[in-house]
Amino acid sequence: VCLCLFYLRQKPTFEVLGLLFDVSRTKANNTFNYWVEIIREILPASQIEEVEDDEEKYQNLREELCEYELVVDSAEQPIERPVDYSEQKKYYSGKKKMHTLKNQFVVLPGGQDIVDIKIGELGKTSDIKLFRKGRDRLDKNQQFLGDKAYIGEESITTPYKKPKKGELTDIQKEDNKKLSSRRIGVEHLICPLKTFRVASERFRLARYRYTLVIKAVCGLVRLPLNPSFKLGQNI
Repeated sequence: VCLCLFYLRQKPTFEVLGLLFDVSRTKANNTFNYWVEIIREILPASQIEEVEDDEEKYQNLREELCEYELVVDSAEQPIERPVDYSEQKKYYSGKKKMHTLKNQFVVLPGGQDIVDIKIGELGKTSDIKLFRKGRDRLDKNQQFLGDKAYIGEESITTPYKKPKKGELTDIQKEDNKKLSSRRIGVEHLICPLKTFRVASERFRLARYRYTLVIKAVCGLVRLPLNPSFKLGQNI
């Protein structure tokens, strides 16, 4: 398991990983794939995932979450350029000027936990479209905080947008500043995720492994946030 955790955190080549753990490149690769699936299986990546198989707990969580104004944000991660030209166009993000996948995070206001995630969407997918794809997983009365990318979604409180050929009023600027400070919770969770280089730098593993690997990292990030969660109970 140490080999797997080391790869997730540092993302060396499997040749280097094998040298560090005194095994062959193939053995290092196989060991990583074995343990990352176990981590993914025993560590839920979000609160929703933790309870969604139990309808009563799921509905109770949805009701409890309505007491909060959840924070939503997304992040793009570069991937290897696809060989096929049509695939290149599919994964190319004009915003980042590279080929990317996009992940969206819904978190508690203070960044105490990950409520829900969407992993491995096309990087060029707009944030608001991505949000709407998973909106029904939470209660219809749930309220959110978001940045300007979510302007137009009624359930999300967003900053004032500077009008064309105009300026924001001092009150609007102050409101935007306050809103930004309320959204800081999402950064408290995205920053720990990015300390895992496999989740922040160019993703070099097979693309079909992306969702599994990133959700495994989310599970690891959540572990210290949930001290009552007992690893041994889920093995």
